[in-house]
Amino acid sequence: MTIPNLLTIARLLSVPLIVWLIGDGRWAPAFWVFVVSGVSDALDGYLARRFGLESRFGALLDPVADKALLVAIFISLGFAGQLPNWLVIAVVSRDILIVGGVVLSWMLERPIPVRPLMVSKATTAAQIVLAALVLCEAAFVRQFIVVEAIMIWLAAALTLVSAAAYLVGWLRHMSSDEPVPGAPDRSEDRSDSPTQRSKGSRR
Repeated sequence: MTIPNLLTIARLLSVPLIVWLIGDGRWAPAFWVFVVSGVSDALDGYLARRFGLESRFGALLDPVADKALLVAIFISLGFAGQLPNWLVIAVVSRDILIVGGVVLSWMLERPIPVRPLMVSKATTAAQIVLAALVLCEAAFVRQFIVVEAIMIWLAAALTLVSAAAYLVGWLRHMSSDEPVPGAPDRSEDRSDSPTQRSKGSRR
């Protein structure tokens, strides 16, 4: 187990802690846990690239930890009345749409490559800034009300645009007739079917 993977696991384990802190109204500790989680996210990526510690396990776990943390924070802030419910619903629905599309493509043996789009990266950045801003205001002083309002609408717009971009890409991928790398090849199965064998025996 590498240090980057351990940092990712620690970030994943921080999710229930920060949810409990927000639910209990302990805003300052919740803010600092979120800051530490953000630093660990940047640090594990740097260490993995700098020392050649990349792994398939880490590549799969890192986005899961990031999504779990953001979704948990948005839901918690929504329940605490710090964020509008419609924004929380939009954020959660987008992630469900993406995960559901990936799972369904695998079930239909048309696995779609998981590549983060530029708009998706911008969406994640906006959501992180908004969550940090809301936690900071709740923990210390509300001096960024206008900025918070702007970030709410910016995060909402990017969330919807990125959801639409993923949906369009998914539909194009599923409707394409091109072979999918890594998908199981059924041609041999068809050639070995009883029908094919019986046809061959009559020749």
